[in-house]
Amino acid sequence: MSETVRPRRFIFEYTQAAVIAFIFALFVRTFLVQAFQIPSASMEDTLLVGDHILVNKFAVAPLSLPFERLLLPFAEVRRGDVAIFRYPHDPRQDYIKRVIGLPGDTLQIVNQIVYVKKAGDEGFTPLIEPYTVHKDPGVPDSLNNFGPIEVPAGQYFMMGDNRDDSLDSREWGFVPRPNIVGRALLVYWSFDGVGPDGALALAPGDEHGLRRFAHSMMALFRFTRWERSGLMVR
Repeated sequence: MSETVRPRRFIFEYTQAAVIAFIFALFVRTFLVQAFQIPSASMEDTLLVGDHILVNKFAVAPLSLPFERLLLPFAEVRRGDVAIFRYPHDPRQDYIKRVIGLPGDTLQIVNQIVYVKKAGDEGFTPLIEPYTVHKDPGVPDSLNNFGPIEVPAGQYFMMGDNRDDSLDSREWGFVPRPNIVGRALLVYWSFDGVGPDGALALAPGDEHGLRRFAHSMMALFRFTRWERSGLMVR
């Protein structure tokens, strides 16, 4: 083999491996798993601001082509799932809330307690929700007493676990099934050093150069919530 052929073959094999790796990574991100950062307090205390989670898209994401359904089985969305979805009024935004109402349910909230009447049932049953918190006694009464309202076919009613600090279906309506892209799986990293805009919180004078780098390295260890690493989302 000539000296000119070897470099060409090396470049070809290297490029081929890179293309395969890119396609595999794109496949994983599109259909299987995606990272997501928690930007607000609406899911406290289940998920905290600064939690970085993995989203299981394999489980519930709707697939568009027949061969996809053969390769990636389709699962139903369940009540109680912590779901990631495209905001119905702006699909460019991703939201994360808990599934409270399923298609055909009738929901009513009375003094902060959610009652559900399933299709075919005669009466309402209170939901047992150990994950909810209420931290703001001054929340509008319209959030603590709501409905009754029926969930249409193909739609879902979403609420945050932090009921007093959650912009959810009580205010902007239902989530269509195609908008649901995944189910929260686990917290792979949790960081408590972010500012109100989601950026790394820096001390005055640390915004530039080596001081910023040093601060970032120290903050990585100092503000990491190690006890939350690997925490399953339930």
